[in-house]
Amino acid sequence: MNDLTNKSVLIYGDGFVDYIADDQNNNSFTKYLGGATVNVAAGIARLGAASSFITISGDDETSAFVRKELMAEGVDLSFALVVPEKRVSGVYVHLTENNDRHFHTYVDETPDIQVEFDSLKQEAFQQASSFHFCSGTLFHPTACRTTREIVSQMKKRNVFLSFDANIRPLRWESEELCRETICSFFKQVDILKLTEEELSFLTKTESREEGIKRLQHYQIPIVLITVGEEGTYAVIDGETVHVTVEKVEPVDTTGAGDAFMAGILSKIYWTGVPKTKEEWIEYISFGNKLGAICATKPGALSAMPRLADL
Repeated sequence: MNDLTNKSVLIYGDGFVDYIADDQNNNSFTKYLGGATVNVAAGIARLGAASSFITISGDDETSAFVRKELMAEGVDLSFALVVPEKRVSGVYVHLTENNDRHFHTYVDETPDIQVEFDSLKQEAFQQASSFHFCSGTLFHPTACRTTREIVSQMKKRNVFLSFDANIRPLRWESEELCRETICSFFKQVDILKLTEEELSFLTKTESREEGIKRLQHYQIPIVLITVGEEGTYAVIDGETVHVTVEKVEPVDTTGAGDAFMAGILSKIYWTGVPKTKEEWIEYISFGNKLGAICATKPGALSAMPRLADL
């Protein structure tokens, strides 16, 4: 067991609101607290582990809603910043015929108000048992610099680094900038999670096997390629393993990948980083199960599993 005194999983990202379509007509929407890093932070807390969220919000009603909902989930906001002028971002999520999500339109009134590294408390880095981030804020130069500084702090402290590519093309100036920025973090992380589509995009390859081969250059200890109802292809110290998942009837896949990561990071929080392939497969199977449960309910955070669901 880990010594968890004053420790938590530290996560950096945007507070976010998902406006999710009520049906496949995509004409009416319901508001949910959302965003990949928000989902992971809350998902970890729902599983009984401690999570701390670095983000920035404002003095408006939507910002207050985001903070209130996060605290209600048990997420620590001690290291979050409040700047009155900031407005929380959002996205309209359409549903396809197969109930898959399609991120249709982003709303971001204050993109240039971002977390400045010098504004963060040193206690955040001292208390981190692991650090998780996505590419959702990397499109902005300030947020990207802040992420690099946090990663640097984590590396100095030998903190486990988790990165979910979680690519949202609409937020980037160009595909090449997106690709170069995301790949620039690969040599520093301990675990990388991405979809097959993201693997193809980042490595400019046509097959999973080709993509995995291209990633070998970065020497990432653990690569997790999620493939929906087929489970996960895990590259564990260079060996590819297919970890299957029990089939479910999907209602809404929004947030399933975040539930998957919350499961793995909560396991790492409680029992430490796996030392063998078999242990990694156990952790990944747990993540697969959480992702499947999440996909059986509408919404992202609202569908994030709790301990009682298991």
